[in-house]
Amino acid sequence: MATKTLLRLREVAVSAGLVPIVASASMEVAPRECVGISGPNGSGKTTLLRVLATLRPPDRGEGEVLGEALGGPGVRNIRPRIGLLGHEPALAPELSLLDNLRFHARLRSGSTKSAEEVLETVGLKGAMDRRAIDCSAGMLRRADLARLFLHSPDLLLLDEPTDGLDQDARPLVAAAIEACLERDGAAVVVSHDASNLAETSTRIHYLDGGVLR
Repeated sequence: MATKTLLRLREVAVSAGLVPIVASASMEVAPRECVGISGPNGSGKTTLLRVLATLRPPDRGEGEVLGEALGGPGVRNIRPRIGLLGHEPALAPELSLLDNLRFHARLRSGSTKSAEEVLETVGLKGAMDRRAIDCSAGMLRRADLARLFLHSPDLLLLDEPTDGLDQDARPLVAAAIEACLERDGAAVVVSHDASNLAETSTRIHYLDGGVLR
């Protein structure tokens, strides 16, 4: 990638009405970096991740993600290059896991892997035809991780990625991060428990009182 910084925030602030959620967030993330953000529940970590995903423009401050200004019209162009893993799986409940992944594959062209291949990668080979609504929380988390292997994003944004995963599945998170960094991409991972970030993060920021330190 030509750019030396994939993500930059300068005193970004976000509020809900008159209530500040994020008071000031400044950071830069370069290619091949995995940055952890820790902080207590309700500290604004998920809101900040939505800003980075271009789903919520900042109320104050400025920033760029993958070369586009946050809040600007160009963010639509970079969204296919962002892989977001949120609290809720991005899966249609009435579709099978396989049909869900095939649907995501059609939404984003350019994948070199098939839906069947990535489901096998995350240990769901025997459950491909099961509807998402009939799957356990751990299975849904695995299927959501399969999306990241399918699309090979340049920027990974992971919100409490190990939630719902058993010990055998947790290495999948590290594998997704490693694959992204090997492509000269970057990752931002948030967790209320900093110990969950230590193994994969090149550095850790702490969000508390609305300020990213």
